[in-house]
Amino acid sequence: MVRDGYYYGVSLLVIAALIRYFTAGQAISPLLVLIPVLLAAFFLWFFRDPERTIPQGPGMVVSPADGKVTEIASIVTPEGPRTRISVFLSVFNVHVNRSPIEGILTEVTYKKGEYLNALNPASAERNEQNLVVVAGEHATIAFKQIAGLLARRIVFNYKQGDRVERGQRVGLIKFGSRVDIVLPADANIRVTLGDKVSGGSSILADILPVHADPVLNRGSLYPQILDPQIPEDRG
Repeated sequence: MVRDGYYYGVSLLVIAALIRYFTAGQAISPLLVLIPVLLAAFFLWFFRDPERTIPQGPGMVVSPADGKVTEIASIVTPEGPRTRISVFLSVFNVHVNRSPIEGILTEVTYKKGEYLNALNPASAERNEQNLVVVAGEHATIAFKQIAGLLARRIVFNYKQGDRVERGQRVGLIKFGSRVDIVLPADANIRVTLGDKVSGGSSILADILPVHADPVLNRGSLYPQILDPQIPEDRG
């Protein structure tokens, strides 16, 4: 359980107890008590944080989030071609984020923004977001926590210079949201559009251990898209 779940859940249960105390004997009392109890149950469920089995082996890139793969696109950056994968998190998914690879955090950049639907392509640039770049042994990987329509807070627990391990818990996006990950163009992609993935345990790609890419910068994440694979019903 993420700590926030206890805050919300316990607070709502206290509210339910107070309502019960002050409305005792009134016909409407059970209904008034039920509302905060149900909300408490929802928050305790939403902030769940299950253990995951982290795949072992060189060059594996795991999903940074639970959700559905909604885009696989070839893009061009100042450092060369890359592949971007987008994972959409609905309100029903676990919202704890994990590091896709092991390595050193070379950039952590938070930016305030709007709260468009995370399925909207414009959300990648206009929404509240946090860019993280991880320099690993075989490649440099960038991923972006993007707030969604309901999300109002992005949490990231580490800073530039810290080391993270593959599948390690690194943060959280509250409520509906999206996570993008940018990979080397020659990465062997192991997911397809519509796949459901689990943070820390689902393998998105394999990276050939040839050389580490130069560090991606902020302007590199959303340049020209060469070959997007986007579902027809995306917002």
